[in-house]
Amino acid sequence: MNHKKNLRRREFLQCSTAAVIAGMGGAFTSRAAADDSIEEAVSKVGVLPRRKLGYSGREVSILIGYGGLTPSLADAAVRCGINYWHMSNRWTGTGVPDVILKNREAHYLQVIVDRVGGNHETGRIDEESHYAFVKEALAQTKLRYFDDMQFHFGYHNAAEVKNNRSFIRAFERLKKEGLVKHLCLSQHGYAGNARVPGGESAAEILTAVVEDGLYEHAQIMYSYGEDPAINRFLEFARKKNFGTIAMKTARGIGRMKQDAEFMSRLPEGTAPHNALARWLTTASNIDLAVIRVQNLAEFAETYSGAGKALRAADARAIDLMMARANRTACRLCTECQPHCPQHVPIAEILRFERYAADDGDLRRARALYAGLDCRADACVACGSCMDHCPQKLFIPERLAAAHVLLSRA
Repeated sequence: MNHKKNLRRREFLQCSTAAVIAGMGGAFTSRAAADDSIEEAVSKVGVLPRRKLGYSGREVSILIGYGGLTPSLADAAVRCGINYWHMSNRWTGTGVPDVILKNREAHYLQVIVDRVGGNHETGRIDEESHYAFVKEALAQTKLRYFDDMQFHFGYHNAAEVKNNRSFIRAFERLKKEGLVKHLCLSQHGYAGNARVPGGESAAEILTAVVEDGLYEHAQIMYSYGEDPAINRFLEFARKKNFGTIAMKTARGIGRMKQDAEFMSRLPEGTAPHNALARWLTTASNIDLAVIRVQNLAEFAETYSGAGKALRAADARAIDLMMARANRTACRLCTECQPHCPQHVPIAEILRFERYAADDGDLRRARALYAGLDCRADACVACGSCMDHCPQKLFIPERLAAAHVLLSRA
């Protein structure tokens, strides 16, 4: 159960931006070459189809963008028809990409709003703070308004949905001033979380959100692998015309792509990100999806699958990817957490592991892990969690490996 030696040898992909130096050749990529790369990626992807998102009926690209894309990726995404941008308030530091700003009305821009006075587990919902945060984000980005105001990480349980209206009141004040238009959330699961008394699963909370009738759509953690509770919610959401966006979608793919033996077993003509995009956009009950990509090559591989039919070879690739991920990558359902006698935040830790091992974002993963008050080394390997894991993941083993990975200086 100890993978420390293997993990120490593992190398993680890091995203780097190509340098563009005018007048210098050879060592640096020229602007013309960069433009050619964007054109090549856009040509491979084409224009993405659109779907209606929620009861407002807005036509949105089936894959959405996000505030962390580099300028070249944002340029390519816009050329491929992406018109909805998650976490667009992240542009407060870098500025809104010109390709979006010059045609603002063609895009839906979303502001994410967190709890205050703590993190998503310990923080509170506060009307005045949320109201002020959105106004400050608008001032810093120099945008006139945000289309969507998202409650980041969501509610702790169904009772909070019903009884705490502070976020709703902040939204209504901002909407009255013409600063936001639509209400949405991203929802994590809190069942069994020792820092969240009365925490419930994402499916339970989202069902209460839909029944409450105030939110238009939600982002949920969703990828390949059977998840009956979430699948039931997705069917319910569709009946109620409530929009759904998949996030945390590339479960284990970063690790798969570094494994030459695994990659050699994929059917000819398939690629993990491409198969994932096909499956999400044509063979699931999800309306839209956000898939993190790190460079133009990955953009082309991934986005070129969106809206394309799932071929037999792609279905086989998904089966292989799912079997591999079920052994190595938590799907973050939280069903195991209520049964941990040590109150280890299993889903949080294995979410951070995914940032490092699959997204190549080791620095962020380690910073988040350092902030936990209970870390993976609190696990006593009793195995109680494993009896409740739908994917039969060897959780104590994964926690031990995650601790080695995320604790190194």
